[in-house]
Amino acid sequence: MPTSTPVDPSAPSNPSAPTPATPWWARAARPARPPLPWAPMARAALAMALALAAGLLAHRVDLGIFAGLGAMHATMNDRVEPVRLRARRIATAVPASALGMLIGSALQHAQVGALGLGAGLTVTAFVSGALSATGPRGSAAGLLLLVSAALGSGMPLPRPWWAAAAVLPAGAVLVLLLGVPLRGRRTPGADPAVRALAAVYDALGRMLADLGTPRGSASRQVLTARLNQLQDVLPPLPRHPGTPPAAAAHRVHTMYRAALAATEAATGLLWAWRPVPSEVAAVPGLLARAVERGRTAERGSKPERAGEVPVPDWGPDTPSRQALDAALRAAAATVAGREAALGTAPAPPPDPWRLRVRLVSPGAARYGARLALCIAVGAALTAALPLSRSYWVPMTIAFVLKPDLGSVFLRSVSRAVGTVLGVAVTAAVLSLAPGPWALVAIAALCVALLPYATAAHYGLNTVVMTPMALVLLQLGGQDGAAEFRPRVLDTVLASAIVLLFGHLLWPERPRHRIEPRLVSAASALEAYLASVVRQDGPEPRSEVWLRRTAYRALADARAEVERGLAEPPPTGRLAAEWLPATAALERLSGAVAAFAAQRRYGGRVPERAEVERVGRALDELTAAARAHRPPTGAAARPTRPHDPSRSALGRAADELDTLLAGRPPH
Repeated sequence: MPTSTPVDPSAPSNPSAPTPATPWWARAARPARPPLPWAPMARAALAMALALAAGLLAHRVDLGIFAGLGAMHATMNDRVEPVRLRARRIATAVPASALGMLIGSALQHAQVGALGLGAGLTVTAFVSGALSATGPRGSAAGLLLLVSAALGSGMPLPRPWWAAAAVLPAGAVLVLLLGVPLRGRRTPGADPAVRALAAVYDALGRMLADLGTPRGSASRQVLTARLNQLQDVLPPLPRHPGTPPAAAAHRVHTMYRAALAATEAATGLLWAWRPVPSEVAAVPGLLARAVERGRTAERGSKPERAGEVPVPDWGPDTPSRQALDAALRAAAATVAGREAALGTAPAPPPDPWRLRVRLVSPGAARYGARLALCIAVGAALTAALPLSRSYWVPMTIAFVLKPDLGSVFLRSVSRAVGTVLGVAVTAAVLSLAPGPWALVAIAALCVALLPYATAAHYGLNTVVMTPMALVLLQLGGQDGAAEFRPRVLDTVLASAIVLLFGHLLWPERPRHRIEPRLVSAASALEAYLASVVRQDGPEPRSEVWLRRTAYRALADARAEVERGLAEPPPTGRLAAEWLPATAALERLSGAVAAFAAQRRYGGRVPERAEVERVGRALDELTAAARAHRPPTGAAARPTRPHDPSRSALGRAADELDTLLAGRPPH
């Protein structure tokens, strides 16, 4: 799953149920409950305050405001992760923001007419949309490219006109520098990769405790999300063969691979509906505490041992239990700093051509055209209507029309409602007639709340951003109170444009989001199964990464279905129709994990008929997704443990046949 997708605690215990228990409107309104990201919040507040204070003290508050915008844009891309990843993320997004500001400022400085301004923003929107389709960092860069171009085309410009784009990165640099750790502050919990690894072991312990209960599926989703987060923050390994990695990076990667092996064994037990003793389920929690107590090794030195974690002698009696026992003992050895036979290899490096291919892919062009259409409609309407700040409409369209960040319908409605609430908050604040330094404090408070609000709910994000924007206008010498009614009208207009031209009338339906994810997940599962079937001895070194790819693809498919469930019909209905297939693929991943354990610890030889049945079922499901035909069968979750003497693939094939044919298993 995507990195921080919350699990709905009220979701049905049977993930194969044909309809969700929670209505779409309840899912849409319910905020998540993320932990407070104290470090990004503090960096955001301090950077915004410093940028605005410098502008006030230098009597150039106009430049301070644009530097503050740079701090806000950096905060939108700030995470609790290693400095190298933070720097890479911010260094990708902020230059795009500066480029957009330069484009918008040039259009305003050239005093182009409404037609020229609309054409310039439309072209920028197409490039922004195409860039957004290349992945998370491209999405952030594409968003800020268009947002800044809209702001630059309408905000009052400083002198000289290009100074807005020049000072914008200064605020971003402040956010980045404030996150550089001091050498004296290096503690076991300071490394985001170590914290993420501990979170993985905690989630693994929770899933082991939930084996054999209806809570197991939700626990597996949490564990997958934690593994995705850990994979994203791992320190880099040398690209050239023969170059030894740093001691700390090598140790974290080794513990990560050990955690992957334990996850596979636990997934097989979850599928088999087979619990483990409570003392075994407690081992991952002990590993998490040992990881947190461990110390990050200094360059060139050996890491200190975090302490031995005892694994009880519990007499595992099935292949999956034996696999879990071996994986936990290997994990305990790696956490203690001892060598363990993991049989895996480092993750393969990313394909350097992937970004260029996706930039010119049909999906990138389709999203670019979708965004450009909405911007063109918005430009035409702002030219025809008497709007005081025409840049607010394209800026709102850019924020709302982001299908990779969630439901477009939900974001449209949340943006309108959040703006009304944000205006109400701003009216209450400005009625107190605060001075310039008080406005600086208010802006710093708003930007500090931004990281939490963004993770919690898009409507809450808008409630925070609206006061900050209006306060910055007030600080720049304009009447913020006079902007209340126009900003609400602009936001409602932009949201209506997105709903009509980017959602209802656009030919891309939810199936273009959900069904390709399911096809990718099925293909990844087929590759994982093929690697298990080919196994002739110990676990192949490449199998772990095929498994990780399959689990991540399944998480992406589940996240897309969850987004659809938060929209009204027909989108919500279509997502509900694909929910059983998504759950069936997730269960198949557990069956393949159980079969891998049977091969390694039971010596089972794969039967060609079973493998072919599963392959045919995956091909049929893939064909159904490409033909937009959700399967009508019901694949109910078994309520008794799997017989270890029977092949896991045989039972998995029965479940898939039931789902696809709608007939009882034979």
